[in-house]
Amino acid sequence: MKHDFRQVEWDSDIEGDLLRLIDIAVWEDRRGGDDLTSIALIPSDANGEAVIRVRQDGVIAGLLAVPTILKCIDKSLCWHPLCDEGYAVESDTKIGFITGSIRSILTAERIVLNLLGKLSGIATLTRQYVETISGTNVKIYDTRKTTLGWRTLEKYAVRCGGGTNHRTGLFDAVLIKDNHLAFGNDEVVNTSGFTPSEAVKIARKFLTEKGLNETALLEIEVDTLEQLTDALSASPDIVLLDNMKPEMLREAVTIRNKARQPITSELEASGGVNIKTVRAIAESGVERVSVGALTHSAIGLDIGLDYL
Repeated sequence: MKHDFRQVEWDSDIEGDLLRLIDIAVWEDRRGGDDLTSIALIPSDANGEAVIRVRQDGVIAGLLAVPTILKCIDKSLCWHPLCDEGYAVESDTKIGFITGSIRSILTAERIVLNLLGKLSGIATLTRQYVETISGTNVKIYDTRKTTLGWRTLEKYAVRCGGGTNHRTGLFDAVLIKDNHLAFGNDEVVNTSGFTPSEAVKIARKFLTEKGLNETALLEIEVDTLEQLTDALSASPDIVLLDNMKPEMLREAVTIRNKARQPITSELEASGGVNIKTVRAIAESGVERVSVGALTHSAIGLDIGLDYL
């Protein structure tokens, strides 16, 4: 295949998304006011250090966000990381420490821990999936089933866990789903909807006319082996095999591999994937497995802050 989906890196785009989330987080905590507890109990000139440590085994993600969070609370706070993104840690491992005003550290505490816990939970779950299919040469992909506003950060966490990013949004790839096929078009004889091959050909023509054919992947979702055969005749980049059991996935791989002419379309399994089923799905011969659970069902890693 010519290329893959754009992979999320820590760049100005993700920093922009982070700043918008920090604005919301600070507003939720302060509503334009102050940290009443810290002001009441902590002298304004009290300075010190606080360590952040994990309270359970996991994979770390989100360390690069901490300096930005601290700067938004108090520009004088300093962050000192003790490990790298994607690092597997054991319970009670120190992953970094903060120095500066104790009041400011306490004001920033929950925002920092919420972000690190959420992203590290996603990275930890992703690593479990990746390790479960080790040796199969299959890639684990995320989906767009993300928390509103958190997409790039959550997809970044998937990368930290060893996973691969599927399309970021509607703008960077064509993914023809069942509701697209069902709509149909006046220009198509089949007025009850598009056939998979019709939809792929129309989408390919659109991408070519827009000059996007070399950069935007074209993927189509199918539910049956008959749809798969029809879709393959139009040579999409990827065919998403929706909610197929491993036996049916193996049949799909055989159909793709036995085509009369060389077909470069990769096959992606999706739907009904969990940590217990993913190995059998990967061993079916598909190249890709997409897992919505990576982002919508990950449990946050338990991370805490204590004074040094």
